[in-house]
Amino acid sequence: MDVVPGFGYLLGLYNNLMDWLVDFANAKVFHIRPVLIPINGSGDTSYGWAQVCFWFSLAATGCIIWSALDRRRKNYTELNYWLCLFARYYLAMSAFTYGIVKLFAMQMYFPTLHQLATPLGDLLPMRLSWLFIGYSTTYQVFSGVMEVLAGLLLLYRRTASFGVMMATAVFTNVMMLNLSYDIPVKIFSMQLVLVCLFLLANESQRIFYFFILNKAAPVSVIYDFSYRKKWHRISRVVLKVCFVVLAIGMQFYSDLGYYSSEHKPKEKQVIPDGVYEVTSFTINKKIIPLSLSDSLRWQDVIFENNTGSIKTADTAFRQRYKRGYFIYAVDKVAQIMYLRKQDSDSLPFMNLHYQTPDPNTVKLWGKLRSDSLFVELKRINRHFQLTERQFHWLSEHNR
Repeated sequence: MDVVPGFGYLLGLYNNLMDWLVDFANAKVFHIRPVLIPINGSGDTSYGWAQVCFWFSLAATGCIIWSALDRRRKNYTELNYWLCLFARYYLAMSAFTYGIVKLFAMQMYFPTLHQLATPLGDLLPMRLSWLFIGYSTTYQVFSGVMEVLAGLLLLYRRTASFGVMMATAVFTNVMMLNLSYDIPVKIFSMQLVLVCLFLLANESQRIFYFFILNKAAPVSVIYDFSYRKKWHRISRVVLKVCFVVLAIGMQFYSDLGYYSSEHKPKEKQVIPDGVYEVTSFTINKKIIPLSLSDSLRWQDVIFENNTGSIKTADTAFRQRYKRGYFIYAVDKVAQIMYLRKQDSDSLPFMNLHYQTPDPNTVKLWGKLRSDSLFVELKRINRHFQLTERQFHWLSEHNR
């Protein structure tokens, strides 16, 4: 937004106007919820659905008024060309955005130690689907190749029809994943499929002739347009080059930089990564024995890439999938571990002194709320079969 002067200001004005219109329409007509939750990590918030209702109502009203005022016009061939052109490039942009990041296998990640230690039954459907795709780099890269290929085919008029059919298959699969696993991108994925179906509807006769009647299909004309003036033709080429550079080049460059930062050599951790058994847990100098009925007592601790999780229901930590999560940083000189609930938190919620008598032992002590805490951890060789990434051409029995 900062690249183009004034664009951020204009976008802010548009967003403020849109917020007012959606809130007003919801309060007077839709009544989805009294107070709308803005779009955040989820695209399916109450505001998102209210916005869809608003746009649909606005489009339907405009359609009725336009049809009444211009009822004598027989067709909108030229306007339909521009609409199909916009729809085609919109699909291509979306395909590149989601496809290129999958080429680097970075949209879904391989399960972390924290997730591997979480019982399957405690996972929400979305997380299960994310781990299912992230487990296999091959499958994720294949998905990315299909999306990028669909986007490339959409850029050229001669291959646009094939590109639309391919994009329909790709985005329908994405939509069904979102609907089936409660992934909060339902609105956007359905929108992409509807755009695909709109473009297919423009070629319904050709598709019917070729796939149903097994006859020669008429030539496609919806993507043809006569640019009469030379500057029109030059502008068309320049704009297409700009689109390719922005949609493919910039996205690839951004994802490549992120990939490089994620895969650079890791510094040696002061506290070695791994799964730790809690061998001693003391509160106010009283040893608390291990008990499955005690949901607050720490049962195991996992350290991995400066993140930690504990098998506990203690809300002092960020609870997720029945584990308490935290981000940590260490002061090597003072030997203090600073714990934060989120990356965005500026201040730690807990400071713990630590000692590592040997590579497999960690001692932690400090304050947990107003109580004194002492914990001793022993790293265990916890083996997860899922990390083996098994593949067998020959399988003598079902696994």
